[in-house]
Amino acid sequence: MRVGRAWRIRQDQFNLSLDPETAREFHDETLPAEGAKTAHFCSMCGPHFCSMRITEDVRKYAAERGLTGAGAIESGMQEKRKEFLEKGVEIYAKS
Repeated sequence: MRVGRAWRIRQDQFNLSLDPETAREFHDETLPAEGAKTAHFCSMCGPHFCSMRITEDVRKYAAERGLTGAGAIESGMQEKRKEFLEKGVEIYAKS
């Protein structure tokens, strides 16, 4: 996802909050570095569990394979199953 698009999506998330200014302030307090303002994740979930990033990844996966709905889910789950088995069936794998 391009930085500009990620920034717009994050701004949409702020604008949907009950108090957008306070949401931005909290974000900037927890991630004060300038790079965090254009990062593809927020301070709540971090880069590995960002629901917005995961949703974007899922949409991209489906589009690349010409899949929709249940077909995309089934295909993705089978790929993850194979990856899980190949990595030794460990839930908490070391990086």
